[in-house]
This record gives sequence, structure tokens and C-alpha cells, in this order.
Amino acid sequence: MKIYTVGGAVRDELLGLKVQDHDYVVVGSTPEEMVRLGFRPVGKDFPVFLHPKTGEEYALARTERKTSRGYKGFEVYASPEVTLQDDLARRDLTINAIAKDEHGNIIDPFGGVADLEAGILRHVGPAFVEDPVRVLRVARFAARFGFHIAPETQKLMSEMVHNGEVEHLVPERVWQELARGLREKKPSRMFYALRECGALARVLPEVDALFGVPQPPEHHPEIDTGLHIMLVVDHAASRDYSLPVRFAALTHDLGKGTTPQAEWPHHHGHEAKSAHLVKGLCERIRAPVDCKELGVLTARLHGDIHRALELRPGTLVRLLEMTDAFRRPERFEEFIRACASDFHGRPGYAERSYPQAERLRQALAAAKSVDAGALAAGLTDAVKIQARIHEARITAIKQRVFGGNA
Repeated sequence: MKIYTVGGAVRDELLGLKVQDHDYVVVGSTPEEMVRLGFRPVGKDFPVFLHPKTGEEYALARTERKTSRGYKGFEVYASPEVTLQDDLARRDLTINAIAKDEHGNIIDPFGGVADLEAGILRHVGPAFVEDPVRVLRVARFAARFGFHIAPETQKLMSEMVHNGEVEHLVPERVWQELARGLREKKPSRMFYALRECGALARVLPEVDALFGVPQPPEHHPEIDTGLHIMLVVDHAASRDYSLPVRFAALTHDLGKGTTPQAEWPHHHGHEAKSAHLVKGLCERIRAPVDCKELGVLTARLHGDIHRALELRPGTLVRLLEMTDAFRRPERFEEFIRACASDFHGRPGYAERSYPQAERLRQALAAAKSVDAGALAAGLTDAVKIQARIHEARITAIKQRVFGGNA
């Protein structure tokens, strides 16, 4: 039995990055021997074991053979005869097909170290085309490292799109890779990579439709809606905002992709259209509830938030109530962050002030100062109670935010 550290742990160590998880390949062993040594089997589709003390994953060296379409359409073969190179050969990219032995020696049969140094994402072999998830993974690595995709790999990715292999991606894997890409420092690189090979139109057609759609230049110096969305997502990432905020940044303008060309560059009513499209997208890729809720909220109301300085106290209270800000102030703050990213996601706007955010925070603080319990005392009619609280909140905002001059 020989044990090697493989994959991302070796790659990140060579890049000088913090290693999050270690994965190991075991050559020359059997499932029975692993169990006898105290390892706990956990793999359903192939032999993976957890170390009895560290809990880290150890997988028996294996090969794979394509049996049907999709990322699950593989037959796995693991035996003591499978070599380390056999195992590395089934991996997606050369930078992920590097191993290290117990003495620290690097085993690099496919030139992964050279590609790391050159900043290139290159497939290991022709079997790359057998797993559609690899298209998403390569795009995600482009976002993480800023590496260029090798022309021959780009060609294979395009072929996987054109021959329909990408159509067999399951929603869970699409969301998993999308979420990981959105968490990177430069998420736009993922979407540009997917668009380059044609996969964005298949996986996220609502986003792909935004490219080439013009916007009013007086509000959007970048003009192209797709470019705007990329700037917005990157701004949210630069502020280290949460995944729901980044997802809302990505999807807030989806409705503009449905505007008839005769109406360009204006997009009247795109907010409601965007909210509808966000719902459908989230259901299709099975996005989590927090991302869906914030995405829909931002799509529907970001225009109102941008006009916050023009809104009167009564309108501000209605906006706070519509967004459930009193019960969910944390989500309201994320909502503000998503809208602020929309504002800042334009050339030259990154460092501009966005006073609308502070106005909304002040309005919420003033409205929350109202003692709802005291106002409800002596009343039994729920409608009258709510009306009294509503008016009190308006008064509080008039006094605390507008200085009584509204």
C-alpha cells in the first residue's frame, strides 16, 4: 500500500495558498484491507474511506469508463493493480492531476506544475468530454485563479455544449458550481468563460440574454446590460458580501433580456419581469430559499431603493413594510447591499457615495423606535392597531430623518 496526497491540496500548496482540505489516493490496497486498518467506508459510487483519527478522505486508486450521458454515467473500477498514473489520468485538469508522496516528492505525469506556473487551465486527456460538470468546473477555476483556458480545452468545452452533453447537468450540480463561482473574488470570469464556449446560454439563458442589450447611457455608461451585471457581481464580491447578495446582484436585471428591441435602450417595467424570471430560475436550478428570496426582492424593488432620497416618509414606511424590514432587519441590510452593488457596478462608480443606503437605515431605525405594544394597548381591532402603528412610524421618520420638515 502507498498513499499519496492529490488534487487541490497539492495544487494550492504549490501556488502558496492555504490548503483547506487534503485528499489522498491509496494505491495497492483493497476495501477489505482499508476496513481492517480502521478506515470507515463512505463512498456510494466508488471506494472512499474516512481516516479513523483525522476524518480525512482516502480513496482507492480507480479508473472510470463512460457508460451513459451525464456526470453519473460512469463505471468505476478499483483494484490493487490500478496505478497512481491511472488514477491521475481520469482527472479533469493537469493542475488537479498532481500528486505528492510521503517524502514530499511531486509526481506530475501530465505537466500540471508547468501549467500552474504559466497560469493555464488544460484538460488531462480526451476523457475530459465525458463529464459535463467539467465545463462548469473549468469556468469556476478561471474565476478563482484568473488562469487562461487552453485553446484545445476551450474547443472541447464548446464541443460538449454543441453535442448536448451539457444538457445532462443535474440542477444540484449546476447550483453547486454556480455558488462556488459566485464566492470567488472575480465571479465574472466564470460567466465569461461559460459564455465563450456557449454553455451560459444552456445553463443560465436568462443571464446570457442580457449581453448585447443596451441601457440608457445617461444612467449606465457601460451601456451593455451583460457587462453591467458582471460589474455588479464583481463589486459585491470585492466587498466580500454573502452568497445571497451576490446571487441577487447577478439576477436583479433579468427582465431587461426580454425587452423588445423596438423599446431599447429603455426597459419600462423590467423589475416585475425580473422578479418573475428569478423565481423560475431558482426553481429550475434549485437555489436555496435565502438566495431566492433576496433575489426576488432585489429584482422587484431595486428601482425604488435607488429613489430613496426622493421618497416621502409614508412611502418609506410602506417600503420597509413590503420588505419585512421590521421582522428581518438582517435580510433588509443584505437587500441594501445588493442594491448598492447595482449602483456601484458601473465604470467610475465604485467609490461614489450611495446616500440612499444611509437614508434607508435611518428610516428603519426611526420607525423601529415606535413602541408598537404601547400603541396597541386598549385596541382589539387588528386593522386599527396596524394603522396606528403605521402612522406612528411615519411621524417618527418625519421627525428623526426629515427634521419635521417632510
